[in-house]
Amino acid sequence: MSNTLTYDDVVRTLDDLPSLPAVVMELLNSIDQDDVDISVLAKKVSYDQALTAKTLRLANSSLYGLQVKVTTIQQAITYLGFQTTRNLITAAAVTGCFAEGHCPGFDHKAFWRHSIATAACAKVLARQMRFNQDYAFTAGLLHDIGRLVLVSCFPNQYSETIAYREEHDCYLLEAERSVLGVDHVDAGMALAEHWNFSDTMRLAIGGHHDPEAPGAGFLAAIIHVADAIVHALDLAQMPDDLVPPVSTVAWTALGLDEEIYLQLFRETELQYEEISMVLLS
Repeated sequence: MSNTLTYDDVVRTLDDLPSLPAVVMELLNSIDQDDVDISVLAKKVSYDQALTAKTLRLANSSLYGLQVKVTTIQQAITYLGFQTTRNLITAAAVTGCFAEGHCPGFDHKAFWRHSIATAACAKVLARQMRFNQDYAFTAGLLHDIGRLVLVSCFPNQYSETIAYREEHDCYLLEAERSVLGVDHVDAGMALAEHWNFSDTMRLAIGGHHDPEAPGAGFLAAIIHVADAIVHALDLAQMPDDLVPPVSTVAWTALGLDEEIYLQLFRETELQYEEISMVLLS
């Protein structure tokens, strides 16, 4: 039997995935809207105690350097702003959403370590570029989410993909295409559509391996470079990890000098440690 999948095969399995809490779906769908009733959303989130606890731990981390301790979602919105709080809620929800352990060879923790590190790096890069840091953080966190779709919906085939990658010492993207016929970018785009992600997020997920594609957008370039930096720093602690090739166009578009990159590496490592402790505990 052929293991080759099509984009439609992936789309058909999306209903079997765990769904995010309704309030998180609402937050994701409203990411480009300005007329959201914040107090209503804050109230809805606070009904989910586990989500609230994780979000508040993140809000109180040194990542945001608040001088006061926030104890409610409404307070977090007051001190950090709605966009930042929304992204923290999303991060807290998505990292706890997918079950682990169904796919032999797939390291769930390493996956999230890489995603969190990319989010931290993208946020620091975005600040340097005077780009929206909250968009960058969320896009960095979700850039590889398609991998979790494939692992969750097609665990046996994905296990073969991992074995193929080890045998051929190639990039996971190549292994996915060779074994499955689709890759995690396809699956990520399918999920972004299914979960009604904003166009901003979809473009970043779709373009993070190919930031030179027409219409990919500047956020895709930021995520592309952040992803490569995090692989190079080996923050996910994955054995035999390969650093993906970096697009010269994306690297040049960011136009940062060596000194800024060294500062960026240090900051990414510090923030990564802190966010991981909250999100993966």
